[in-house]
Amino acid sequence: CGSGLSGDYISDEGHYWIGMDISPAMLEVAVEREVEGDLLLADVGHGIPFRPGMFDGCISISAVQWLCNADKKSHSPPKRLYRFFSTLYTALAQGSRAVLQLYPENSEQLELITAQAMRAGFTGGMVVDYPNSAKAKKFFLCLFVGVSGTLPKGLGTDCAGGEEIHQAKFTNERTRFRNTKGKSVKKSRDWILEKKERRRRQGKEVRADTKYTGRKRRPRF
Repeated sequence: CGSGLSGDYISDEGHYWIGMDISPAMLEVAVEREVEGDLLLADVGHGIPFRPGMFDGCISISAVQWLCNADKKSHSPPKRLYRFFSTLYTALAQGSRAVLQLYPENSEQLELITAQAMRAGFTGGMVVDYPNSAKAKKFFLCLFVGVSGTLPKGLGTDCAGGEEIHQAKFTNERTRFRNTKGKSVKKSRDWILEKKERRRRQGKEVRADTKYTGRKRRPRF
């Protein structure tokens, strides 16, 4: 889960989440950012340490390919991948999905990851966005638990009759918290009140709401 940037979006959508990461430094950043999710220091190659059927879904961004590396003599990439996928399958509820975005080094690595996922009981497959672009190309392993679902269509795959493939647009501008869906803009009073209420429902200690909550401070002299 790194520093929890993706977790912020999950929280804004009204979901509860638990993040795992092998790096204490990244989790410390997440704690400093006061992310809403619970954090766990763990190596996913050792498995997902939760009770069966606990989660409604799983999201992973640029992490699974690291299980293909043997950082220690005791590390076996096929065994670590199978351990990860088999325990993930158990932790997910029936009918749920897992979407794992990854950057495989080669086709052999991609085949190894997919094979271990299917061996663990998952159904599904690989979806590739912008397959003809070196910069925007992304791989998504879309997995289903219990029932076979329909794989989504990769972006930028339509190219009929000489139509131009629209590539992803990259920009340095951050637009995640624009009020495009009528939701509270980040750091506004409404956004702060919503966040405090979610933290209360999670049983966390939160300061009482006052007329000063969310009020901007005047600039110092």
